[in-house]
Amino acid sequence: MKPTILLSFLFILCVLSANSAPDAVLDVTGKNLQSGIKYYIMPAARGGSGGGIALGPTSPNKTCPLGVTQLQTHKNGLPLTFTPVNPKKRVIRLSTDVNIRFSGPNSCNESNIWKLKYDEAMKQYFVTVGGVEGNPGRVTLDNWFKIEKVDDGYKLIFCPTVCNYCKVLCRDVGIFIDDNGIRRLALSDVPFPVIFYR
Repeated sequence: MKPTILLSFLFILCVLSANSAPDAVLDVTGKNLQSGIKYYIMPAARGGSGGGIALGPTSPNKTCPLGVTQLQTHKNGLPLTFTPVNPKKRVIRLSTDVNIRFSGPNSCNESNIWKLKYDEAMKQYFVTVGGVEGNPGRVTLDNWFKIEKVDDGYKLIFCPTVCNYCKVLCRDVGIFIDDNGIRRLALSDVPFPVIFYR
């Protein structure tokens, strides 16, 4: 094969490969969500119930451990950052594994990385903090989430693909209102449509 034909063929493969990347997740201004930039996650429905996403207690009697909750009021919540499974990538893309981290310290001296945790008493999977950033594989399976497009914004899902041989549970992340009125992020059949503010 002639060198020019080989180079042309490789160029076409590169273009096809670049075009096959999933679409970028967009913030409310239409800009690509970027790794390491602080964003607020807010409900997509204007005037709907609750506000942004924040750290919160998992019960009124205990301050630790902390869970991921939706504020009762229409406030922004806490800023978060997203880190893709490939940390060299800057743009956050649909249907790709990401770690989600609250910015700043928390009062329970645990990491601010989101993870999924099963509550035996409530028979429910909740989103909490205390996860590990990076290191994709079986050990960190519960630390990876994805963002998908829906009609009125986006939704968060738990369906990690960081382990080729692991059996995983795939569900939407929705709002679970517990007996104390705390709006906790949990796996659900009803997704929680969200938008992203910088």
